Amino acid sequence: MKSIMQTEKKCFQTGRTDSLHEHHIYYGKNRKISEQNGFKVWLTGEWHNQDSRIDVHHNIEFDRYLKRECQKKYEETHSRAEFMALIGKSYL
Repeated sequence: MKSIMQTEKKCFQTGRTDSLHEHHIYYGKNRKISEQNGFKVWLTGEWHNQDSRIDVHHNIEFDRYLKRECQKKYEETHSRAEFMALIGKSYL
């Protein structure tokens, strides 16, 4: 998995290296764009989609946090206009 957010295969939230799932930060219609641009992180199952109290698919604050952090990382080497051309909106 190519990721602009991580260089190591470990949970972005906890640092654990077991039970990892690949999470596309911008999913749905933007899943392919996430794949092509490395807008992905590793998460344990609990943080990805197995615990509705905390997982990124149910926890809007965590979801928005990942979207903001990914956009910040992308904008270290690209413009906001380039980001918005890809994703369609800004999270910052």
